[in-house]
Amino acid sequence: MGFMERGIMWNKLPVWQVFLWWHHFFLLWSTIDGQTRYSIPEELKQGSVVGNLAKDLGLVVSELYRRKLRITSDAGKQYFNIDLGKGELVVTDRIDREELCGQRPSCLLPLELVIDNPLQLHRVEIEIQDTNDNSPSFLNKEKVVKIAELVNPGARFPLESAQDPDVGTNSVRSYLISKNDNFKLTVKTHKDGRKIPELVLEKSLDREKLPLHNLILTAVDGGDPVRSGTSDIKVIVLDINDNAPQFERQVYEANVSEKATPGTEILHVKATDADEGLNGEIEYYFAEQTTDLTLTLFNIEPATGTVFVKGILDHETSPLHRFDITAKDKGNPEMDGHCSVEIKVVDINDNVPEIFVTSLTTPVPEDSAIGTVIALISAKDPDSGDNGKIKLSVSSKSPFKLNPSVSNHYSLVTNGPLDREKNDQYSVRIHATDSGRPPLSSEKVILVELLDVNDNPPVFSQPSYVIYVKENYPPGNILCSVSAADADSGENAKISYSILDSKVQDVSVSSYVYINSDNGSIYSMHSFDYEKLKVFQIQVQAKDQGSPSLSSNATVHVFILDQNDNAPAVIYPSSAALGSLSHQRMPRSAKAGHLVTKVTAVDADSGHNAWISYKLAEATDASLFTVNLYTGEVRTKRAVSEQDDSSQRLLIEVKDDGEPVQSATVTVSILMEDGLHEPILDLRQKATEPSKKNGRITLYLILSLASVSVLSVLTFLILAVKCIRSSRSSGSCCMRRSDCDDYKNPNRNLQIQLNTDGPIKYVEVLGGDMLSQSQSFRSCMSPMSEYSDFTLIKPSSTTDFKEVISVLDASLPDSTWTFESQQVSTKQ
Repeated sequence: MGFMERGIMWNKLPVWQVFLWWHHFFLLWSTIDGQTRYSIPEELKQGSVVGNLAKDLGLVVSELYRRKLRITSDAGKQYFNIDLGKGELVVTDRIDREELCGQRPSCLLPLELVIDNPLQLHRVEIEIQDTNDNSPSFLNKEKVVKIAELVNPGARFPLESAQDPDVGTNSVRSYLISKNDNFKLTVKTHKDGRKIPELVLEKSLDREKLPLHNLILTAVDGGDPVRSGTSDIKVIVLDINDNAPQFERQVYEANVSEKATPGTEILHVKATDADEGLNGEIEYYFAEQTTDLTLTLFNIEPATGTVFVKGILDHETSPLHRFDITAKDKGNPEMDGHCSVEIKVVDINDNVPEIFVTSLTTPVPEDSAIGTVIALISAKDPDSGDNGKIKLSVSSKSPFKLNPSVSNHYSLVTNGPLDREKNDQYSVRIHATDSGRPPLSSEKVILVELLDVNDNPPVFSQPSYVIYVKENYPPGNILCSVSAADADSGENAKISYSILDSKVQDVSVSSYVYINSDNGSIYSMHSFDYEKLKVFQIQVQAKDQGSPSLSSNATVHVFILDQNDNAPAVIYPSSAALGSLSHQRMPRSAKAGHLVTKVTAVDADSGHNAWISYKLAEATDASLFTVNLYTGEVRTKRAVSEQDDSSQRLLIEVKDDGEPVQSATVTVSILMEDGLHEPILDLRQKATEPSKKNGRITLYLILSLASVSVLSVLTFLILAVKCIRSSRSSGSCCMRRSDCDDYKNPNRNLQIQLNTDGPIKYVEVLGGDMLSQSQSFRSCMSPMSEYSDFTLIKPSSTTDFKEVISVLDASLPDSTWTFESQQVSTKQ
């Protein structure tokens, strides 16, 4: 193909194919370098230097040991080694060219040099030059030739050829015959280059004068120095039978399959004899110089000249067989003729391709780039022609591929991403198929292990944790344990836990808890007080020990559960709140149900622990007074009589609903006086008539109503914002969805009830709808306050502790407003 034809072919190829071809070419060029050849004579002494590999291949001598330079050879036996200190290739064993290559004109010993980091393959050929270390030799040291005395001069008699294992000029070059009067020597050259000596009769023989002629045949090679070998030729002079058998052809050629079984006919040789009778009867035999291998593989039928298979043929061992056949008659003396036979053994596809792994790099980092060389592979098939052509392939589902090189060499490279977490090792199945009919194939499995890299961060078992801790929980005890797993292995999978610094009420979270860095157990630093801290968050980080290290975070929500650790505190009467005896007055004209006073108490706890009840524990006259269980109002049970003592003493017990129950007591001294009813009547009249004080009370009631409404709206907005932020960060909300929906519902009923009956003034604000929870807010004023202020307290909650309740406390000495809450769940 000319240059112009190649140019046209390239122009016809698509651009992407040309680009892909060049990509593979440069990839292989970077892996398999060029070929280097050295020539050395055979029988070189051990330790002799063949050449400096480091210099010729461009390698640094100081890096040869680290890069593991080594030799692989197809010959099986190693004749060479590398001096890693000098970078020289040296001989380690006796090299006999005749043993390695036989009679082949060229003897090349291929070597493959593999070096790592980076992986490279260098091909080196060692040409073994022949030396004249073998003399010519004859298979038979003595040859007997029988010649009738009537044979005319010019007759030729083939002699045995000498054998010389050397090749080229060192092989047999000429033959010499000892000095005599009757014979001369000529050499006949066959088309395959063989030289056959022939004895030519120059002068007629006379049996009566000399019946036996002793000659010496000498074979001389062309080496320096010249070597030679001899054979004794005995010529026996015979009477009569003057016609020798003559073959139809001097050379017979035939082909036979290497799978031919013993007994298979190959060819027929035929000779004729002009004599009659026994002098004309011919038998066929192998020539005397026939090798033992030929006698083992073939046989000849003496009577017919049929050559047939005797042993097992093998094209790979001996593709061509040459031998001579002699035809002898039965005359006296007997005469013979000679011919040559060439049998070619036809190759069949009887050898399975072999796969060799020249070099393998394992384990391989899982983050190796596409195109990374994993192994160098070669294939070999002893068959010839198409039977010896090999194709290698690897599964398309494997993340590897084979890049072809020269002389059935391939490089196994990565063809996709590797992930140790999915497959920690790959069994790469290499398939070799020849081109014979039928094709033969073989497989080889290469185990490629993956080296882990830190490409996976630790993953917590859940993105967020929720734990509940009772207040007053003993410090130093475990609160909970978090756990994370890392898909990597070794140091890359070792996890340590830590708490990220954050603030809880302007105090570092590390002041509250600490974590065991090995197992993720979280411990409390001190006990918690629900009344001071109800909920806080911890950011826990899990970090592996890879390089670079990877980490992930999880949020731990800590909810403090209220315990009944606070007794009710009396805030009215104010004197009782200060610890002194409370003095109250009432008219003797009071009727049954008269409101004497009201005891008000609060509990710093929440939920059931803050539900307060009132009970009359002791009284001067228990039949005269009663205390409301829920409101603490002290009223008369009957009308006051003249017989009742003017001074009454009441011991009122205030209890919460916690477990264990906490309680407090207040002592109220009541003085009954005559004529006290008129000021009270005046006070009632003032309550119904417009006045400056009533105007202030009304103003405070309106302000309290507005304050309650505004604070309720603000509370709902704050809770909604917190809920949205929490749902974005941790996927959870501090409130139930139904509660959040209630806060967003604008259609809530709001009812206001104003009660000014009696000396205690109060207002109730009721809010709720039919499908949501209802709440009632009650504010009370003391009858002793002329200029009434109020204290607004966020209602206690009996709902789930996940609802965060903020309590705002403020109190004044003379007046108190309490804010009570009852939540009633409606049935869905």
